[in-house]
Amino acid sequence: MKNKNLQDYSHKRFNILTGEWVLVSPHRAKRPWQGQNEEISTEKRPSYDDSCYLCPTNKRINGEVNPDYKDVFVFTNDFAALQKDSPSFTVNDGLLIAKSETGICKVICFSPDHSKSLADMGVSDIQKVVFTWQKEYRTIGENEEINYVQIFENKGAVMGCSNPHPHGQIWSQSSLPNEVYKKDKQQLKYFQLKNSSLLGDYIKQEQDSKERIIFENDDFIVMTPFWAVWPFEVMIAPKKQQRNIAEMTESETFNFAEAISVITKAYDKLFQTSFPYSSGIHQAPTDGKENKHWHWHMSFYPPLLRSATVKKFMVGYEMFGSPQRDITAEIAATKLRDLVL
Repeated sequence: MKNKNLQDYSHKRFNILTGEWVLVSPHRAKRPWQGQNEEISTEKRPSYDDSCYLCPTNKRINGEVNPDYKDVFVFTNDFAALQKDSPSFTVNDGLLIAKSETGICKVICFSPDHSKSLADMGVSDIQKVVFTWQKEYRTIGENEEINYVQIFENKGAVMGCSNPHPHGQIWSQSSLPNEVYKKDKQQLKYFQLKNSSLLGDYIKQEQDSKERIIFENDDFIVMTPFWAVWPFEVMIAPKKQQRNIAEMTESETFNFAEAISVITKAYDKLFQTSFPYSSGIHQAPTDGKENKHWHWHMSFYPPLLRSATVKKFMVGYEMFGSPQRDITAEIAATKLRDLVL
């Protein structure tokens, strides 16, 4: 589907996974930029930092000492946002409504090398991270008190990352987070109507048009979603329907790791900087249900817009109306695809 109007005129695009709209204004990408430019960090990090609480053999703030780990290291978050032993309570006082929420939060160090990011790691080393994600999803999900396991990474200070050591997090909790709830609802509605995967059918349409595909291998597709909000937003998804990452075979985990490697390397090439982003995996809840409607996927939301020094913020209309973007998903996909080829 190549429609020139989508590249020239303002329009709305529908997010099939959340049921929400994004305003696209391609004509605004031609306006002169007079906004804020940020300084680029040229700091070269050492392989080991004795002041880093995530480096091997270093002491964390709670007094525990990290082992001399050689690849992936996981520990319970010392500053967990969700408390495992929080008492059960509800507040229902007229329009004042609250409910207790329990959970388990963990930190996953991707590598002992303080200087690296996923973009600097080999595919086999990223695969070890994927193996860890699978193990944690299974183990945490078996807890009867946990109904959802959220795996994510914040990369870069602009994304609120307080430590540059390569790491991600897991927040697991007793209820479905807002974004997951929306995607659960949309996928279930489509599955009940069509008896097929919403995301699976969308992937087939993308494979036909090829406009927004950045990279693909035997098992995975890397693309800019038609409804993308962030300038260089990317989704990685398995070509065949899988409810969660635990369903991947060993060969599929390698191809997933390759997809992660390809897009993170392309990001770093785009503006010749260590590209910041928030990434996360959305997958089936661990609520004991079959969840046949789920098709897991990983999303990358990077804030950079025109260069390494020009960032995209959600402000003004986007805070009070709806998300909006200038550069179209097709143009963004083309720029990233050119860096992969």
